[in-house]
Amino acid sequence: MDRRQFVKSAGIGAAASASLAAPAIAQSAPEVKWRLASSFPKSLDTLFASSEVFAKAVAEMTDNKFQIQVFASGEIVPGLQALDATTNGTVEMCHTACYYYLGKDPTFALLTGMPFGLNARMADAWFTHLGGNELANDFLKKYNVIGFPGGSTNAQMGGWYRKEIRDVADLQGLKFRVGGFAGRILSKLGVVPQQTAASDIYPSLEKGTIDAVEWVGPYDDEKLGLYKVAKYYYYPAWWEGASMIHNLINLEKWNELPKSYQAVVRTASAMQNDWLGSRYDSLNPGALKRLVAAGTQLRPFPQPVMEAAYKAANEVYAEVTAANPDFKKIYDSVVATRADQYLWWQVAEYTYDTFMIRTRARGG
Repeated sequence: MDRRQFVKSAGIGAAASASLAAPAIAQSAPEVKWRLASSFPKSLDTLFASSEVFAKAVAEMTDNKFQIQVFASGEIVPGLQALDATTNGTVEMCHTACYYYLGKDPTFALLTGMPFGLNARMADAWFTHLGGNELANDFLKKYNVIGFPGGSTNAQMGGWYRKEIRDVADLQGLKFRVGGFAGRILSKLGVVPQQTAASDIYPSLEKGTIDAVEWVGPYDDEKLGLYKVAKYYYYPAWWEGASMIHNLINLEKWNELPKSYQAVVRTASAMQNDWLGSRYDSLNPGALKRLVAAGTQLRPFPQPVMEAAYKAANEVYAEVTAANPDFKKIYDSVVATRADQYLWWQVAEYTYDTFMIRTRARGG
């Protein structure tokens, strides 16, 4: 073979190799475009913005080949219908609080946060290392979705009230916008729970359609302007020591993704989870100072109210676990985790934090 024939043959071989390799590369990194329905309005530059952080990370990790367009509550479907839209494939995924859907099954509430349950760090440990995510997805597959933690609000505030809550009797007949399982517990104490989407909270409180409202904490509550129509701000939200928000993904769409893209989604969700919790920690202190300066009256829930709520919660849990095997499986896991975690926290975390709080109060 002379030199010219060798070069020609080599060129043909290289071209053939390239043509064979190209489809494999293309298949491993396809162009994918998804839509994400958020349950939250754009005005919340925490919850809504966390989905934008998630989508940006997915795009950057795939050289913009996997793009997710984020839609606010109401742009495709109302915020409280995000799961349904994902289940039936109207959108590929949503960012939502699972407890919005407890009307379908009370088990959903446990995936967001159990009243008198875990705090935010404990919830992360449960989902990531103690079987929580596996239990959650075993349940969620019944609704044709798979879920990943997409950020926690951390411990929340107990809400805004037009009148003071001095004892349990003051809860009688109170029309209270409260999410998740807390409504069922509070109804045992005479409260009339209301389920209201974020975009409707302020006008409902302003018009007197509701008497009280809980949302998240100082920063988001300030954004919604709740202090303008109710001056008493109670704490803590015993119903949300942590409130985990989830990325829920249509199962067929998830299974269609290459394994590399699935890994990208899991990684971006973990980034979003870290981003949202730390953002709340960075923003809430300043917001609380501004609210107090504007005339907000901070109030702790009276001890009798806390104890009555705790008793009512345990009564509800006994009722539901006896009737719902899915709920019982997850509830038992959370309770076991809570027992072990607080055993540890009371030794180190709580002791350290209590010392620092008291030292600060003395001017240290």
